[in-house]
Amino acid sequence: MNLHALLRARAAAGRPVRVALIGAGKFGAMFLAQARRTPGLHVLGIADLDPQRTRDTLTRVGWPVEAFAARDAAGARAHGTTWVGDDAAALIAADGIDVVVEATGNPAAGSRHALTAFAHGRHVVMVNVEADALVGPLLAHRARAAGLVYSLAWGDQPALICEMVDWARAAGFEVIAAGKGTKYLPAYHASTPDTVWGHYGLSAADAAAGGMNAQMFNSFLDGTKSAIEMCAVANATGLAPPDDGLGFPPCDVDELAERLKPRAAGGVLAAPGMVEVVSSLARDGAAVARDLRWGVYCVFKAGDAYVRRCFAEYGLKTDASGWYGAMYKPYHLIGLELGISVASVALRGEPTGQPQAWHGDVVATAKRALAAGELLDGEGGHTVWGKLVPAARSLAADALPLGLAHGCRVRRDLASGEIVRWTDVELDANDATARLRRELEREFSNASDAVAPA
Repeated sequence: MNLHALLRARAAAGRPVRVALIGAGKFGAMFLAQARRTPGLHVLGIADLDPQRTRDTLTRVGWPVEAFAARDAAGARAHGTTWVGDDAAALIAADGIDVVVEATGNPAAGSRHALTAFAHGRHVVMVNVEADALVGPLLAHRARAAGLVYSLAWGDQPALICEMVDWARAAGFEVIAAGKGTKYLPAYHASTPDTVWGHYGLSAADAAAGGMNAQMFNSFLDGTKSAIEMCAVANATGLAPPDDGLGFPPCDVDELAERLKPRAAGGVLAAPGMVEVVSSLARDGAAVARDLRWGVYCVFKAGDAYVRRCFAEYGLKTDASGWYGAMYKPYHLIGLELGISVASVALRGEPTGQPQAWHGDVVATAKRALAAGELLDGEGGHTVWGKLVPAARSLAADALPLGLAHGCRVRRDLASGEIVRWTDVELDANDATARLRRELEREFSNASDAVAPA
């Protein structure tokens, strides 16, 4: 509860926490909107493939032009301003950087930038959950070995879920389930960028006018983004992924404790201690009352009859038995809250969620029948969606991780719903990201529920 005081002390000492932001999309823009208002925080530079778009973004979120007029990182540091460019490696290497915020959304770029940051002694806040799902446990291990911090991003749902799980465990509760809400129907797994806007009640013209990216929005709809985010939570908390993908049970906030408990106790979980995502739609498409579409939750169990009685005495919403209770947060503000991670990493040396082991994986799954020779187009595209499975199952199936299922051709016909394997695609085994992923598999494959290597 003292991050603001620590930031003010850094500001008073003339030693602000200096940040390199890589990627100035929506998440980055929201962070920039708040960074100017945060004492003791200095965005030294922003690297993006389109610097002019970054400058336009800064203007849109209220930055005066003189605040980002620096010609290089050295000038930005000297004058307390911000440099804008397209060279991420140069920005990461710039003198004085404390924390690199990776917000590109590209798993290959994210892993490369993280490794560059570690080589230069920088902490990393990984907004890029796609990179975390692909190789996060290995990146976190590399950071710890270098005496650095690798962290999930506060404001995004995985970090908020990790905080709730940590709270429950630190208070002595057994965590039964944790996760988030979303809008889901089974048919959405087949959604493509061509069909996505109808599910959101928008026309293609309206979406284009709003600058909305169809493939990105489709990744939220087709279940892929939920799988990626729950993979991050599973690897950070040790909560187990479902054996055959997320179930997305419809559930309102008053039903969390009743539904998100083991089947043996009348719930929907295969066992206690799992990640799961709840839907804001019933299977017939009707809206769920008091849904958790924008929020996160944690279900926990009383350890004895006295604690169960305390649940009732203090009005906690429980299941019918009174043994299972739930806490939830109805909203998350993504980039507007990112400064919490930056401050925690830089001033406390503590991540806001971090992979501890390799428990879950997101595997590429055919959206429809695919013919040999077709080109996979990755997250949110026309060809595959991401399914969350236990890491042991992914290894046993030699499943292709979703983060590599982009720009490669399939070698054989695949059925709709079939998990794509490494051998099913033409993939350059010497590609740096593929090699890093294979290193993760080697390092963490000694046990089905692998812990970080010593």
